[in-house]
Amino acid sequence: MTDVFDCSDADQRSLGIASAVSALKSGRLVVMPTDTVYGIGADAFDSAAVTALLAAKGRGRDMPVGVLVGSWHTIEGLVYTMPDGAHDLIRAFWPGALSLVVTQAPSLRWDLGDARGTVMLRMPLHPVAIELLREVGPMAVSSANISGRPPAVDAAEAREQLGDVVDVYLDAGPSQQGAASTIVDLTGAAPRILRAGPVSAERIAEVLGVEPGSLIA
Repeated sequence: MTDVFDCSDADQRSLGIASAVSALKSGRLVVMPTDTVYGIGADAFDSAAVTALLAAKGRGRDMPVGVLVGSWHTIEGLVYTMPDGAHDLIRAFWPGALSLVVTQAPSLRWDLGDARGTVMLRMPLHPVAIELLREVGPMAVSSANISGRPPAVDAAEAREQLGDVVDVYLDAGPSQQGAASTIVDLTGAAPRILRAGPVSAERIAEVLGVEPGSLIA
């Protein structure tokens, strides 16, 4: 059975967070608001749940799922080493609409798809998302849509596309940005922007002390 919770109501929000935590710990899927677009999420360390997430989107393992975290400190246990510029970008743009691709810690026991030893991390700027993440820890999250269709910017759009494969929908109204995050790859010799988004190349270049043109993949 699918449950939808109106997070603008304090009681509904508390009940919704509790229901989402229970669902995630049971290997089920939830839809959550973020500052960019709505996301469909699973426990990052539950491989079966991540597989179900990919299936719900109609997405292959060649498009691995990113991970959302609820605090800066969480990432210290998820990465092999912090690459040059990572701390500067995190201080400047987290929580916010910037995703960072880094080399994951080799000890991690998760399967996010064919990520080839990397992981895409982000801390969202949304109180409902942060509350949930701090309850359950790192979550595997992708945009709440069928692959190839526009990302959902509110809970109704997400439910129209994903339906009953999701157990809990947390509805916090329209997403602030309405666009997917900027992605910066920090695994190579120099940073590269893999996807343009709300955080511009100019702002990233200013933080890193490089020319904006050097960042474009």
